Amino acid sequence: MANQTVMETKTSEEQREKTFHILVSDAMSKEGLLPLLEDEGVECVQATIDEVEDLTRFDALLVRSATTVSEEVLKRMPSLKIVARAGVGVDNIDIDAATKHGVVVINAPDGNTISTAEHTFAMICALLRKIPQANASIKEGRWDRKFYQGTELRGKTLGIVGFGRIGTQLAQRAKAFEMGVLVFDPFLTKERAEKIGVHQGELEEVLATSDIITVHTPLTKETKGLLGMDNIAKTKPGVFLVNCARGGIIDEEALKHYLDSGHVAGAALDVFEEEPATDKALTLHPHVVATPHIAASTKEAQLNVAAQVSEEVLRFLQGEPAVNSINLPTLSKEIYEKVKPYYDLSRTMGKVLSQVMRVPVQDIEVFYSGEATDQDTAITTRSLMAGFLTPRVDAAVNDVNASLIARERGIAFGEKQVGNSYGYSNLIHAIVRGEDKTFEMKGTYIKEYGPRIVSMNGFSVDIVAKGHILYIQHSDRPGVIGKMGQLLAKHEVNIATMQVGRKEEGGKAIMMVGVDKHVEDAVIDELLTVEDIHSADVIDLE
Repeated sequence: MANQTVMETKTSEEQREKTFHILVSDAMSKEGLLPLLEDEGVECVQATIDEVEDLTRFDALLVRSATTVSEEVLKRMPSLKIVARAGVGVDNIDIDAATKHGVVVINAPDGNTISTAEHTFAMICALLRKIPQANASIKEGRWDRKFYQGTELRGKTLGIVGFGRIGTQLAQRAKAFEMGVLVFDPFLTKERAEKIGVHQGELEEVLATSDIITVHTPLTKETKGLLGMDNIAKTKPGVFLVNCARGGIIDEEALKHYLDSGHVAGAALDVFEEEPATDKALTLHPHVVATPHIAASTKEAQLNVAAQVSEEVLRFLQGEPAVNSINLPTLSKEIYEKVKPYYDLSRTMGKVLSQVMRVPVQDIEVFYSGEATDQDTAITTRSLMAGFLTPRVDAAVNDVNASLIARERGIAFGEKQVGNSYGYSNLIHAIVRGEDKTFEMKGTYIKEYGPRIVSMNGFSVDIVAKGHILYIQHSDRPGVIGKMGQLLAKHEVNIATMQVGRKEEGGKAIMMVGVDKHVEDAVIDELLTVEDIHSADVIDLE
């Protein structure tokens, strides 16, 4: 399209050869996008959703607040793996629809924290000292000092509703101004409140005793209209209200009512229920200080959030778990480094189990023992489920939607931590049950050698599961292995590695044969004609 800009100079052929295709649909700092622009494996396109005719090739979508990521948009982007919001709020993204489509949603929770906290405190200062009104009067040629008598911050109580990153930064600034800080946050621990030096209170206490109340919660069903007719009535007469979080947390009709009555002495608003703000009765009210949703609009913040999501999108597309996910647990880099070996092992185990259990499955149980129990096993269980379901369904499956897809398909799953690690320092033991078949697998991570499969349905093995593998069940008889090798050689299938496991001499046995290419069905059919070979499954891990 005419307005579509490819942010690197490439030919169409070069673009098709790129590993990852990323669409940036809102304006962002070019400097912040450098991690994407400088990566030779990335095609980075800047254009709106409507300006791109073919959205099917994009792996990632980067947005700010202008783009709405709806169910319809997600359907038009079948290759999409991740949506990144360069900012904190994700009101413009349908999280449920993204989860349904197996799309990870991330944001940049840290990038604009300082900017938003500083803007909020600036709004409080402007509100209590009537700075905008005084500035407007002097520009009109008036000198009306007596009309703009302000209020000191020192000694006043600042009530903070929602005590996350921004609320914490705001509290530090309030304390520097010798203010008292009273916080309502149902998830705030007593230890953390004491460490930061703030007082905790129930919402009723914050409303009744605070001189200034500022909200810093996400907009949810529970927080929409949180400060409405009933709750504002509970505040002190002459209270000041501030909202630099999300429009709708303060009910605007209720706010106008209490501003007009004089119960609310003033309000500072950076966000509104509808944006651009159209309610002139509120924005033009003499006791309202308003800005057009600019709390995060600093050069530093825009650079930070663009860089943060760019780097995380690239890491995610390269196979690392999302750190700042909305619909996945948050992992710090330190935790990720610790859990990654088990995350990779469990994903591989899921893929192998899916291909050797080619029957309807009712139940999957995962047991952890040894050092594996020191990690967040919920993450590794989801990874195993995603690996298991990927070969089985015609939809994109990952850690986000694996549990949902499993439930839709009637597969129950769970995890337990147990004491027996069978002599290994760590062990993941998975049991998959069908109507008339059960399969068990054990895997471990050895620091010097990486992830290994050490047991297949009770047969001891020691393999690195990668590439193409034949899983053959046979009787422990002389010549069986030789006939298998001859047959594969006839079909020009080269054997790279082989492990044999048996429980007793002359009894049942298995072969795990690593080969250099995918083995066609015709070869498998011929293998099954060999005496004493009972079954043969192809496991493709590429």
